[in-house]
Amino acid sequence: MSEDAIEVRIDRLSKLGEGVGSHEGRTVFVEGALPGERTRVLLVPDGKVLRGVLLEVLERSPARRDGKALCAVSDRCGGCDWLHLSEEAQRESKQEVLVSALEHLGGLSRTGFEVRPMIASAQAMGYRRRATLHFARGQLAYFGRHSHEKVPVARCPALVASLEPLPGPLSEALAPLAKDADEVQLLAEGGKTAVAVKLSSPVKEKHREAARKALSAVGLAGVVLVPKQGAVELVGQPVLRAPAPLAPQVPLYARPDAFAQANAEANAALVEAALQLLAPGGQERALELYCGNGNFTFGLGARVASVVAVESARVSLDLARRSAREANVTNVRFVEGDAQKVSEGLAAERQRFDVLLVDPPRAGAKGLGTWAKRLGVRRVVYVACDPASLARDARDLLTAGFTPGVLQGVDMFPETRHVEAVMSFNRAEGA
Repeated sequence: MSEDAIEVRIDRLSKLGEGVGSHEGRTVFVEGALPGERTRVLLVPDGKVLRGVLLEVLERSPARRDGKALCAVSDRCGGCDWLHLSEEAQRESKQEVLVSALEHLGGLSRTGFEVRPMIASAQAMGYRRRATLHFARGQLAYFGRHSHEKVPVARCPALVASLEPLPGPLSEALAPLAKDADEVQLLAEGGKTAVAVKLSSPVKEKHREAARKALSAVGLAGVVLVPKQGAVELVGQPVLRAPAPLAPQVPLYARPDAFAQANAEANAALVEAALQLLAPGGQERALELYCGNGNFTFGLGARVASVVAVESARVSLDLARRSAREANVTNVRFVEGDAQKVSEGLAAERQRFDVLLVDPPRAGAKGLGTWAKRLGVRRVVYVACDPASLARDARDLLTAGFTPGVLQGVDMFPETRHVEAVMSFNRAEGA
């Protein structure tokens, strides 16, 4: 392949956020290029695909903007990889990525389901209540763009107001932990902040002492020390509380070492969209897989006769059970275990459910169609954080006799290529 620069016209964005064009019949991926742009690139073979190093934008997209005006390290940091693209264009590209994945990976016709306009985030910046950082030469840092190179940050404009100035002073406060810390997780909720420190060693007294000092030094509610082996230790009060979405009478608890959606306002819209599409009825039985800390559970429980909620992460499940106890929620049964194994066990017991809500991790829910069919489910709502996994599991549901209903995208992560989606499926007559 010649090392001479060539011109490439960019047609679309890939699900990884790269510009996609073609050269001599082959697809070319160009980091930093936008749809509609004419670019000059240096081709770099990368296995079976071609990648182009962007040398110059010859014709700019009207959606292009200066990312550095929003964040000084936008050209290096891997956190906000679409700062150079307007928010409206981001949502258009994310919608196309979702539909294209369902079409090409899932085998669904574009006209075979309803596509609703994407729900925009209330804020494009300053929305993240969670973040994961790493130490680099004594400073907290994000991973770089498509790499594990570390980009130190003192402030981060993507974070909510209480976290935005925290990386710098937190680096100093947690300095005694730096050599043993694999990562530091931040969480803000209800006006309070907490952090989790994942350690490469057992918890030592110097770690506890640094955590105690950090409480007052940077105003933390608490610190979770998570050793590679041994028991987790809590310093202060790192369990934070907020009302459960669509069930404000239930306290929803979160901890920085457990999963929670990063965008609180968009998460509320996500839960509302999921329950609206599931359309649960008062006498129905619901099964929820990957329930986490109860993000969907309590809103769902308020609308059906009973819920069986399944989760494998002990920390998240303990938080959900605490919420249920304190709010006296009696129609939800929490089950700890792998979603597939628990579903197989429920089917073997001849358990039947009317509706299924599933919110799997990025890898998806392999075998979902089989579980849903064996459990007699009539309606499924799938919450997706990865378009490819949604497409594969949608194909599985179609094979099991379900038909697609509605696709609803949610712009949970503005300024990034990531997108959240909710999709409904209904069991076909006679299936």
